[in-house]
Amino acid sequence: MDRRLTVCRDHIPIYDIVLSGSFDELAEEVKKLNVSGRRICVVTDSNVAGLYLEQVTDILRECCGALTSFVFPAGEEYKNLDTVRGLYRQLILRQFDRKDMLVALGGGVVGDLCGYAAATYLRGISFIQIPTTLLSQVDSSIGGKTGVDFEAYKNMVGAFHMPRLVYTNVNTLKTLSAEQYSSGMGEIIKHGLIRDQRYYQWLYENRDRILQRDETVCMAMIGRSDEIKRQVVENDPTEQGERALLNFGHTLGHAIEKLTDFTLPHGHCVGLGLLAASEISRGRGWIGREDIDRLKALLKWYGMPVSVSGPDAGAVLAATKNDKKMDGGRIRFILLRSIGDAVIDRTVTEEEMQEALNTILK
Repeated sequence: MDRRLTVCRDHIPIYDIVLSGSFDELAEEVKKLNVSGRRICVVTDSNVAGLYLEQVTDILRECCGALTSFVFPAGEEYKNLDTVRGLYRQLILRQFDRKDMLVALGGGVVGDLCGYAAATYLRGISFIQIPTTLLSQVDSSIGGKTGVDFEAYKNMVGAFHMPRLVYTNVNTLKTLSAEQYSSGMGEIIKHGLIRDQRYYQWLYENRDRILQRDETVCMAMIGRSDEIKRQVVENDPTEQGERALLNFGHTLGHAIEKLTDFTLPHGHCVGLGLLAASEISRGRGWIGREDIDRLKALLKWYGMPVSVSGPDAGAVLAATKNDKKMDGGRIRFILLRSIGDAVIDRTVTEEEMQEALNTILK
């Protein structure tokens, strides 16, 4: 069983998102990109390399003229310009040119870093995404956002650069830890909250099979989340307007992520941010207490925290000042008019944020 979505711009197809239960169709999909005789470099981290690098390189070797790999240590702390510099060096020494290609094999750190290197090496070469975590399969691999962290500032250096293909093998989810899997659910729940109330309800009704990582249910879940993100990205590829809706929960979530030294998974920080932003929405009378309670229950069910100890509200607010989503000195905050209907708001006050933060900070 497989499923295909096509991402377009101005109604012109740009790339396909292929969902499959294996890597069996990978060679066929890559051959469509006309890389015969070209060089391919598979970029991955030390965790994923031991799981899938040999299998994927064996498959890709039949598609191209020469194949190499670049493996860097796993962890957010290596998503930086030093690692990119090492990748540039290898590409230069292997004489990669503009018609050659990179392959991002791994989670969001790998995909963001590889994509940024592809966007900037020789002013841009092709790359494909093979996401292996739930978080990357429903979020970071789609939409062409690439980047690396700069010192303590997350994704502060980056570029928009669309992949040529996103190939998702949903069975890679079976090798994830419970924490990694639940991290992906933060972005998935976000998709339901901002765009699809029925999908949000479906996540509640199918929680047992989702937690069991049932292939059929996971395929449906990833497919719907990808469809939501595809629609938003097609309408606003470079985040001039509507695409900002995808940042629901991220303004405060990113600040918490930074202040906890990235010890909390990204999706867990997003979940905390979802709660805080929902509290602001409730304070404005747009959603009710029952909506907050239901969101808390859903986050808990999927193994995500609903409170965090360590940072205080003042420190979190200060951290938001360096958020890349600032617009004219004000934050483009995302709120809920109702479940499934998000809105961009530039009037959120520090008092509103502080009150919301007090509900999630121990």
